[in-house]
Amino acid sequence: MDQKVSTALDMDLSPYRVFTERQWARLRADTPMTLSGHEVSQLQGLNAPMSIEQVETIYLPLSRLLAFYAEATVTIHQATQNFLQTSDGKTPFIIGVAGSVSVGKSTTSRVLRELLARWPASPKVDLITTDGFLYPNAILEAEGLMSKKGFPESFDRPQLLKFLSDIKAGKRHVRAPVYSHFYYDVMPGHTITVDRPDILIVEGLNVLQTRELPKDGRAVPFVSDFFDFSVYIDASEKLLLKWYVDRFMQLRETAFRDPGSYFHKYSRISDEEAQETAHRIWTEINLVNLRENILPTRPRADLILSKNASHRISKVALRKI
Repeated sequence: MDQKVSTALDMDLSPYRVFTERQWARLRADTPMTLSGHEVSQLQGLNAPMSIEQVETIYLPLSRLLAFYAEATVTIHQATQNFLQTSDGKTPFIIGVAGSVSVGKSTTSRVLRELLARWPASPKVDLITTDGFLYPNAILEAEGLMSKKGFPESFDRPQLLKFLSDIKAGKRHVRAPVYSHFYYDVMPGHTITVDRPDILIVEGLNVLQTRELPKDGRAVPFVSDFFDFSVYIDASEKLLLKWYVDRFMQLRETAFRDPGSYFHKYSRISDEEAQETAHRIWTEINLVNLRENILPTRPRADLILSKNASHRISKVALRKI
């Protein structure tokens, strides 16, 4: 087949409608800006800048879209309950945020949480990361998985599915484990409680992962089965590498200097050795995870936010089918 014809067919069959930043910004309509510049700066992560202009052009329109989705989902749940003649109570609207290490998932999730919580109805919005559902280091070491930390097999998937099932069922005081990046481990005895939020944002590397489907056709739930909407934050491998190394080098001058940090040893090596170490970790672990497990889930997202070199969202793709 002619290359031009093939490309045209691919574009025609794409399940996404693609917008430039300017086109997407118009969809804000009259949605009010509820965050100040200072608040936005407080929400941005290390080496993941977020300008108030980007909040206005990208995240305000997205919050407006999510308001429509959430309202429609409540109507669907009510219709189902009417049909089944049940009264299961409130069903939270769950948003999944996926993407590579160093792409800025945490910043995006925090900004969305603040914007959504400031809707006129003042919904209760909670945020969890799937890091807490990693197996403890002791188990990863015993199973030979420390070098695959962050890969799908390093997570306690049954525990995560149970958590999401309880949340979706409207249960009260559901607990999630807590992960410390300082100690690079799950914190024993530490939990956060999620108590019937209107909206829950779930952020993680592999939240759109499906794994292998069972040959016998058994019903096996995936994490994404509990999502009402999903966002994938995208960037080129070259940019992700740069952002990872830059963040690693910044942490050497801050958190890594604390003797209690798991990574304290990296604060005592030369800059050249640190650069080499960061490149090696990225190449041997994070890049492999990205190519094998994370990037293949991108087409499953409802919305793809594509970043350029300055961490600015330059393209938005919204699923139309």
